[in-house]
Amino acid sequence: MPEGKLTPAGSVAAFGDLVERLPPKARVLDCACGTGQLAVGLAALGLDVTATDASAAMARRTHQLAEQHGVSLRTLRVSWDELSDRLDGSPPFDVVFCVGNSLAHAEGASARFDALTAMSRLLSRDGHLVLTSRTWELVRARGSRLDVGPRLVRRQGRDAVVVYNWQIEQRWDEEHHLEIAVAQVTADGSVLTRSERLSCWPFRQEELVSQLHAVGLEVESNTFDPDAENYTVIAAKKERAQS
Repeated sequence: MPEGKLTPAGSVAAFGDLVERLPPKARVLDCACGTGQLAVGLAALGLDVTATDASAAMARRTHQLAEQHGVSLRTLRVSWDELSDRLDGSPPFDVVFCVGNSLAHAEGASARFDALTAMSRLLSRDGHLVLTSRTWELVRARGSRLDVGPRLVRRQGRDAVVVYNWQIEQRWDEEHHLEIAVAQVTADGSVLTRSERLSCWPFRQEELVSQLHAVGLEVESNTFDPDAENYTVIAAKKERAQS
């Protein structure tokens, strides 16, 4: 995670222009909340925030972070395929966030389409969907590889080297894997390593735009650059975009 997004305020600042235009008490859904930095930052602004994640541990961490910062929000363990059933009875949301490269964990084009459908359905007529993604075109072009961080990263007084082990398949629609290892250098010079293996199903930028259109959304902003590592897409309901 970039240094600037390690705090709730820093995470919100990455979407400053959009957040600044929201009305007071706007309803916001962070549907891949992770450790909760963005959700808590939004709640600190007085917004009505619901934070969901497929991981119960992440939902708990978000709740704990909200308590630490003295803000109120709703946290739920909800996967994308459960969003409609669990939240469809709620008032619609002014903004739905799905950030942190989360969408690639949907298991292929069909599951990704279903996730986007659910997100679109939960939006108000004037609502926006905000997505961030890796530039998977770049990731695949580089092939399977081991990326070792060029320097020590310091977090909470501890130093570590971060290693990414990319396992890239021949076809776009195959399950890819990314193992992230954090090798912590302890005070006595020894190394303590922890790792996690993630599954992902990459997609082309134009495929994402096509699927957004198919679920009733029009892209208002797209920072895609084939040479940049990540991009952000903001989409709105078609009836709003055409009004």
